[in-house]
Parts: sequence; structure tokens; C-alpha cells
Amino acid sequence: MRSEDAEPGTIRPGGRTARVRSAVLQAAGDALAEHGFAQLDLADIARRAEVGKTTVYRRWGTVTSLVADLLVDMAEQSLPRTETGSLLGDLKANARLVQRTLADPRQGALFKAVIAAATCEAKTAEALHTFYDIRVKEWAPCVQQAIERGEVPEGTDVQEVIRAVSAPLYYRLLTTGDRLDEAAADQAAEAAAAAARAGAYLRG
Repeated sequence: MRSEDAEPGTIRPGGRTARVRSAVLQAAGDALAEHGFAQLDLADIARRAEVGKTTVYRRWGTVTSLVADLLVDMAEQSLPRTETGSLLGDLKANARLVQRTLADPRQGALFKAVIAAATCEAKTAEALHTFYDIRVKEWAPCVQQAIERGEVPEGTDVQEVIRAVSAPLYYRLLTTGDRLDEAAADQAAEAAAAAARAGAYLRG
């Protein structure tokens, strides 16, 4: 059997399966950003991706499974952390990455749609939690390094500091409609850094 005819999931990374997955996830992200979760349709996504409907149904089965895979891919493709040598510098880099993502017309709409879907779809909620868990763990070492440098107290909850950076930015995205710019990102980072230095995130 030629590799082109193999079942999805059986070809080494970089083969046809990887190309199909990439095309389908791109199409799913576009459709999600344009129409929201409720309007997602596997047949439409297959058409957008220019792959057979059978392939999409066999590989993912449901819209929620496809969105879950999209979130896994987004977490894997996100940029690695930036280490500047200071807590504030690192947190600003994190905040600006979040800000650029949420301010992007496609990405911002996509996150709004996924967050909305997560309120009523358990599998989507689980995938969203996994996405943020991966991203928080990616950046948490920046806070651990700040502890080791003596910038913040021993016992600081490193993951909670990272969550505190992005929380105000998501709040703006979802509730206020205010412009998400670098000033907002820097303000969020400065607030989180000041709170961490003051011991606000000590465990227990």
C-alpha cells in the first residue's frame, strides 16, 4: 500500500497525514474565527481544507474532537518563553505575546469562540484547560528563576504569577471591548511583578 493511501494517523510526522492535519486544523481555525463554535460543520471544514469528508470524519469524528486537536496544535506551535534576566522583563515578554495573540483579528475571534464553547462542551473545556496548562508551564520557569535571584520570595506560586499576567488581558477581550495594546500588556506585567515581589502569590 502506498503511503498516500494509508489510514490517517499511521504515517510518520511530515507525511501526508501531517499535511492533512495541518490543512484541516487551519480550516477549522478559520471557520471557528468566522462563525463561532455553533456553526462549525465537518463537511464544510473538509471542503475548506480540500480533503475528503471521509478522512475528516474518520480522523476526528466530531466537532469537539477537532477543536480539541486544534487547541493541542496551538499550544504546541506557540512561541517558547523569553528569558530577559529580570522578572519584569520576562513577564512583559509573556504579556506582549498574549496581547499580540488576542489582538489579532483571527486569533482573538478564535479564542472567544473556544472559550464560549468551553462553557457548555466538557471536551472543549478540558482541551482549553490543557492548552493553558501547557502555556503556563512553559513560562513558569521565569518566575522560578526570579525566586533564585532573590527578586520574589521563596514559596511563591510560580504558575499563579503567570496566570496573573494574562488574566487582565483576557478580561478586556471578553468583557470591555477596550483596545488591547502593548501598554495594556505592560501594565498587566507590572502589576503581576509588583504583587509577586510583595508576596501576594505565596502558597498557603
